Amino acid sequence: MNTSDRAKLRSIAMTEKAITQVGKNGVTDTVLKQVDEQLTARELVKISVLRNSDDDVKTVAAALADALGAEIVQTLGFKITLYRFSTADGVKHLL
Repeated sequence: MNTSDRAKLRSIAMTEKAITQVGKNGVTDTVLKQVDEQLTARELVKISVLRNSDDDVKTVAAALADALGAEIVQTLGFKITLYRFSTADGVKHLL
């Protein structure tokens, strides 16, 4: 992903709300499954890391990206934005 792609995805993500939360248990199998389904359906997912989480936001972002084969678009405060190209039918491709 180049800089212009990342900028485009960041601008799209600014208007989106976080649709998944990572809590004090961190990255669990349930969170991975949920984010995987969302990435397949939407390509771009915004995730909120709760303040009571034991893990750092950048650590959570790296763990999710590695486990799901996604790319980190940005981490800002307690929010993470991930992107993964989807091959599912009917998905509007962002890039």
